[in-house]
Amino acid sequence: MKRLSTIIAGTAIALLGLSACGQSGTPDAGGASGSAAAPTYTVADDVKLDGSKTWEAAKKAGKLKIGVKKDQPGLGNVTPGSDVPAGFDIEMGKMIGASLGFGPDQIDWVETVSANREPFLQNKKVDLVIATYTINDERKKVVDFAGPYYVAGQDLLVQADSDIAGPESLDGKKVCSVDGSTPAQRIKSDYPKAQLVTYDTYSKCVTDLESGSVDAVTTDDAILRGYAAQSDGKFKVVGKPFSEEPYGVGLPKGDSALRGAVNDAIEKSEDDGVWKQAFEATLGSTDGVEMPKVDRY
Repeated sequence: MKRLSTIIAGTAIALLGLSACGQSGTPDAGGASGSAAAPTYTVADDVKLDGSKTWEAAKKAGKLKIGVKKDQPGLGNVTPGSDVPAGFDIEMGKMIGASLGFGPDQIDWVETVSANREPFLQNKKVDLVIATYTINDERKKVVDFAGPYYVAGQDLLVQADSDIAGPESLDGKKVCSVDGSTPAQRIKSDYPKAQLVTYDTYSKCVTDLESGSVDAVTTDDAILRGYAAQSDGKFKVVGKPFSEEPYGVGLPKGDSALRGAVNDAIEKSEDDGVWKQAFEATLGSTDGVEMPKVDRY
């Protein structure tokens, strides 16, 4: 029997004023603001993953390195005056870390932009990546995934008075996304008449949108709604998702023992209500939102 010690992994986090509607897993742009307490996680003692070189190295070092975004409100974001990221991806990291025997003070949150996710895993700069990381077959060639733990949809963030009504309105428009991201690749392949602009972070895209240098920002709807909620009415989300983006936990290729353990933790988080509580503490109401089935490929 494992010995368990209980830690409080977070405090109340301000909601972004998001509620859920539309496709499963899609927070709505409207809804009342509120707050909810982040879950209490139980750190497992005496965990043994003998087949995982990644876990063994982390345990020896006393630190679990998790690659996360730090500029995405509601998912992974560092606010002014704080050096600790907050958001749904961060809560998933705390939950998974606890299941692997690491408390929050034993987690290094490593900022990881979209283009660096695979290299960081391959070069062992991080042990896991939890950074709005869409699972797809191309990425599976070089890294492994646990999950998914959430399904988002690609959408567009525009100025409040914009007449852009969906991706079909993008001909001749400047559309901003990030290097190496699935949304950028989709714009390039499916909407070639749009003028694609890319940066290393979405926050730079949002700055360009505010100045009028670009006409739209595109990525997953959950990310965009976080920016819209912080814009004081300057921006809106078009609200017509045109993809499904299953978010997974990236792991080093071939570490099946670690992948199995992370999948176990994700499934358990649904059974014990932790996933729901973490979502409500960061992204809002779970009405109409379901955790996707874990794919143990």
